[in-house]
Amino acid sequence: MIVEKSGQIIREIGKVLVGKDDVVEKVLMTIYAGGHILLEDAPGVGKTTMALAFSKALGLEYKRVQFTPDTLPSDIIGFSTYDRNTGKLIYRSGAVMCHLFLGDEINRTSAKTQSALLEAMEERNVTVDGVTHRLPHPFICIATQNPLGFAGTQRLPESQLDRFMVRLSIGYPNTEEQIQILQRKMYQDPLEDMKKIIDRDDLLEIQNYLTSITVTEEILRYMTVLCEATRKHEGIELGVSPRGVIALLKMSRACAILRRRDFVIPEDVQEIFIDVCAHRIVLKPQAKIEGQKAEMILKDILREVEPPSLGWGR
Repeated sequence: MIVEKSGQIIREIGKVLVGKDDVVEKVLMTIYAGGHILLEDAPGVGKTTMALAFSKALGLEYKRVQFTPDTLPSDIIGFSTYDRNTGKLIYRSGAVMCHLFLGDEINRTSAKTQSALLEAMEERNVTVDGVTHRLPHPFICIATQNPLGFAGTQRLPESQLDRFMVRLSIGYPNTEEQIQILQRKMYQDPLEDMKKIIDRDDLLEIQNYLTSITVTEEILRYMTVLCEATRKHEGIELGVSPRGVIALLKMSRACAILRRRDFVIPEDVQEIFIDVCAHRIVLKPQAKIEGQKAEMILKDILREVEPPSLGWGR
């Protein structure tokens, strides 16, 4: 089955992103789940390279926009021009008309340009001059952002953060991994040797297969209780939204697929809970003063909420 090629995809991405199989797995899960990925990290650790590698391994049309303070919404979603011959407006597509869109350093542009992506990410449409245009299917957005406080950065609005299924961080390579990177880049770019493992139709088949993964009522209740705990926590001002709970369900199913199961177990939920939820919660000022972090609170919630016991799933 096509799903069994997941290991090949991960190994192929590993040619250009050394020692980061855990991050690659979670990006692949998110793509299988039909979601969008936010990569937050320091410059130069391979965020853009990873996005390009995925486009090659999955056979997807790829476009990239480097966000800057002067990037316009029309650069993203397109614009209309007047045709003198017909007297009509003709739509000129923007960079978002592709299968895999990379928004590089998304938090370096204006709020108006950031918001141009909201409709595309949620509804897979763009509306220009009152006319709605469908995006290609599948459509995946991988956005990178530098940590807040870097030169020229500004915070993404909560409504946009909520549209990213996961937030991930690649991190710096260790000594041995850095040496491997240098060895591979001494004579040529590893991206040039990458092979296409699956294509667009294969990916759509996997995304459709996702709905057949069994999720029991106990698991659904477990996900719901975990997310509700974020809304009741004394240190959290804004908890996980219903959209976040749906994202948790989809990611848990995708996790089960990569673990070669056709059913979800509590460990699947636990593995991706922090990645799905950490960027969706807003801490209270007092919690920030006390040095609390979203990830720390979510780990406490995972310890406090008892997972269901599913004997058949272990």
